[in-house]
Amino acid sequence: MADKLKITLVKSTIGAVPKHVKTVEALGLKKLHKTVELPDNDAVRGMIWQVRHLLKVEEI
Repeated sequence: MADKLKITLVKSTIGAVPKHVKTVEALGLKKLHKTVELPDNDAVRGMIWQVRHLLKVEEI
């Protein structure tokens, strides 16, 4: 596992399942093409797995 993950929102949440919209917001992503760095742990990985079709993830 990497120390941190760089997560970018690459697809809009318009029309997405409401649970997925809340998950993206919980990751700290509000606008398209914005990036956040989060710790690499099981909780974050689980959220990423749920909305993986909307995100681009890189290990740092």
